[in-house]
Amino acid sequence: MAIKATVYKFHAELADMDRNRYGEYSLTVAAHPSETEERLMLRILAFVLNVPVNNDLGDLEFGRDICDTDGPSLCQSDLTGQIQHWIEVGQPDDRRLMKASGRARLVTVYAYGTSTAIWWADTKNKITRARNIAVWQIPAEQSRELAKLAQRSMRLQVTVQDGAVWVGDGTRSVEITLISIMNTKDS
Repeated sequence: MAIKATVYKFHAELADMDRNRYGEYSLTVAAHPSETEERLMLRILAFVLNVPVNNDLGDLEFGRDICDTDGPSLCQSDLTGQIQHWIEVGQPDDRRLMKASGRARLVTVYAYGTSTAIWWADTKNKITRARNIAVWQIPAEQSRELAKLAQRSMRLQVTVQDGAVWVGDGTRSVEITLISIMNTKDS
């Protein structure tokens, strides 16, 4: 008998002063049995940080990247099916990133873990011809602290100001420093 996905419900209140974006989002997310709470929380963070102002270019949706190896962690597609924004959480290989780059207008990667520097050293020169990829590093200790906020039902407050991100659950708060290691303007 197969192990079933774990369902998490979250309500996030966003105050993004850097992009002048404010809103509340309630979603249900299924975590694959092999997915860690750290990765789950980073998918939720990626959603909140990239949710579009309106749905003119489509809604941002969670993907099935663990089950469907051709799909992204999160994806925003317009009404014609054209992928506007492909988001990866983790350390995807260069072939996956180049394929995503050809299929989407923008590709964003949120890399985390202690091996990010090794992954990036191996990957960066292989994706230099892509002009639509942005890569952000989340320090390992911060992503581990973010994982401690995970609950089956959670209410999160996310504040973004001057490039810093704070995520809290009412009793605890974690500061996340997004480090740009490749920007679409740099590539």
